[in-house]
Amino acid sequence: MDMHTVVLGTSGTTAQDVIAVARGAARIELSEEATAAVAAARAVIDDLAAKPDPVYGVSTGFGALAVRHISPDLRAQLQRNIVRSHAAGMGPRVEREVVRALMFLRLKTLASGHTGVRPLVVATMAEILNAGITPVVHEYGSLGCSGDLAPLSHCALTLMGEGEAEGPDGVVRPAGELLAEHGIAPVELREKEGLALLNGTDGMLGMLIMACADLARLFTTADITAALSLEALLGTDKVLAPELHAIRPHPGQAASAANMLKVLAGSGLTGHHQDDAPRVQDAYSVRCAPQVAGAGRDTLDHARLVANRELAAAVDNPVVLADGRVESNGNFHGAPVAYVLDFLAVAAADLGSIAERRTDRLLDKNRSHGLPAFLAADPGVDSGLMIAQYTQAALVSELKRLAAPASVDSIPSSAMQEDHVSMGWSAARKLRTAVDNLTRVLAVELYAATRAVEMRDGLTPAPATRAVLEAVRAAGVQGPGEDRFLAPDLEAAYDFVRSGRLVETVEQVTGELA
Repeated sequence: MDMHTVVLGTSGTTAQDVIAVARGAARIELSEEATAAVAAARAVIDDLAAKPDPVYGVSTGFGALAVRHISPDLRAQLQRNIVRSHAAGMGPRVEREVVRALMFLRLKTLASGHTGVRPLVVATMAEILNAGITPVVHEYGSLGCSGDLAPLSHCALTLMGEGEAEGPDGVVRPAGELLAEHGIAPVELREKEGLALLNGTDGMLGMLIMACADLARLFTTADITAALSLEALLGTDKVLAPELHAIRPHPGQAASAANMLKVLAGSGLTGHHQDDAPRVQDAYSVRCAPQVAGAGRDTLDHARLVANRELAAAVDNPVVLADGRVESNGNFHGAPVAYVLDFLAVAAADLGSIAERRTDRLLDKNRSHGLPAFLAADPGVDSGLMIAQYTQAALVSELKRLAAPASVDSIPSSAMQEDHVSMGWSAARKLRTAVDNLTRVLAVELYAATRAVEMRDGLTPAPATRAVLEAVRAAGVQGPGEDRFLAPDLEAAYDFVRSGRLVETVEQVTGELA
C-alpha cells in the first residue's frame, strides 16, 4: 500500500491519518467493510422512509421544526434546503488544512455505517478530497452543538455542486465547475443525507488534532529554549536531576527536565555563577521550567486521550444502531472537545508567560549576571533587544486573553431547542491563534538566549547549544552587534522554530527528545 494512501474502515481513524489528509497529499480509499456497512445502514433508512410513521431526519423537519411530517415528494427538497439554509457562515475563510480535516472526519463518521447515507455520498466526498477541491468555509457559524453546522454545510454544498470552492491551483471558483473538471457528478441528496452531512464535531476535532501535533513540538522547543536561557544566565542544572523529579511523579515534568539535561550536557556555563556570585538558587522562571512545561505536557496527554476517543466515535443524529434501530441522541454536543481545546489554550498561555520572563531576565543587566543591558553592543547608543521583548510581551498578553474559555459561554439557539451549546469551534479557532503566538514567543526567547550565550566570552557552551548557534545563524538569525532592522531576524527565528528545525538540530546532538 502506498504510504500516502489512507484507508477508512468502520472503526474510526487515527490522528496521523487526519494530519496526512489535512496537511499532506494523502489519498483516501474506503474499505470493502465500510462500503458494505454503509449500504446496510442505508437499507434501514430506505425501509423507514417507505413507512408512514415520522422519523426524525428521515421524514420530519429539523431542530425546532421537527414536529412537521414531510411527505415523500418533498424529502429531496428538504435535504437540499437544510444544506442551503445552514450554509450561512460569515467572515474570513478558514485555512485549507482545517477544511480538509473537517471533511475527512465527517467522511470517517459516514463510513462507520451508523449514519444511513448511500455509498454514493461517501464515495463522492472521498473523490472531492482526492481531487484537492476545498470548499470555502467561513470563520463564523458554528456553536459547537448539533455539530459544526455552518462549516459542514458549506462542505455539503460543494458535494451538491453548489457554492464556491478552491481548486488544487488555489483559485476559488464555482464548485460545480470544479466538480465537472474532475469528472465528479454532484450528488442529489435523499432522506437523512443532508442531516448526516452536518451533524458532527469534525471541525473542532480536526483543529484539536493539529493543535496537539503542533504543541507537542512546541513543548520540546520550550525545553530547549529554557535550557539555552539557563545556560546564558549561568544557572545550575542540578535542579534537573531525575531523582528530584521522581519524588513528584508527574510524567511531563520528568520528561521536560530530562530534555533540558540532554541539551545542557557538556556545558561550560551551567553553575558557573557559583564561582563569583552568592546566588543560592535560580529564579522561578528558570528553576521551575520543567514543572510548568511538564504540566502542559500532561494537559496535552489528556487532550490526546479525548481526541482519540472522538476519532473512534460515530457522531450523528439520529444514528443507525447495529440492531437496526434508528435513535435520536445528543452525541453531537461538543463539550468533551471544547473543554480540552480551552485547557490547551491555558497551557499555551502559561508556557509563553514563563518564556517571556526568562527573556526579560536575559535583557535586564541587574538580573542577568554580567550580560550587557538589553544584550546591546553599546547600551545607550544601541537599544539591543529591548523592543523584541515588547513584541514578545504583546504576544503573551494576547495569549492570556485567548486563554479565557469559550466552552463556558453557551448561547441558546433554534427557538430554545438547542438551549445549551459547546462553542467548541470558537475554542478551536482561538487555540490556533494561541499556538502561533506561542511559536513566536519561543522564537524571541531563542533569539535572546543565543545572543546571550555568544556574549559569554571565555566560556564554552554545550555541544547542543553550539549546534543551535550555527544553525540559527545559517537560517538568517544574526548574532550580537550594532542595532539593525530586527523584524527580519525575528521572522527568521519564527520560521526556524515553526518548521521544527530547532528540535531537529538539537536531536542530531542529543538523540531523540521527549
